[in-house]
Amino acid sequence: MHDEHSLSKRDNWKKSISKTPKKIAHIGVAVSDIDQVLPFYTDTLGLELESVETIDTEKIKTAFLKIGESRIELLEPINNESPIQTFLDKKGEGIHHVALETEAIDERLQQMKAEGIPLINEEAKQGAHDSQIAFIHPKAANGVLFELCQHSEKNDD
Repeated sequence: MHDEHSLSKRDNWKKSISKTPKKIAHIGVAVSDIDQVLPFYTDTLGLELESVETIDTEKIKTAFLKIGESRIELLEPINNESPIQTFLDKKGEGIHHVALETEAIDERLQQMKAEGIPLINEEAKQGAHDSQIAFIHPKAANGVLFELCQHSEKNDD
């Protein structure tokens, strides 16, 4: 009976929130110097630079390049305390994370926590472009760092 109740509770949650991400919002790429690598993305690959933004709370500078409905996000540390600097020190430049566009991020995080999914962020926090973001621990996905992101309605593509 307990299992049926848990299943029923999960089914109700699935009905209220689509568990399937809308799309890959962006792929985060850690770099040492955005200005140095940007010509490869814009000139060689022909991608459109949408924005460059510094996010002081995350200690990073970002550049977003549009490719179809998705983006490539270049991530540069702005100081040695940046998690991106830590990543660069351990692994060097390269793919940092895959961001999934989601709905109802707070409810998704609560559900993942209830299911025992390891999270880096148990609550959403402010990200680039006025979005709400949270990271799922790479232990949950065989070493892949996933970011959940929910864009504000004014920035929704």
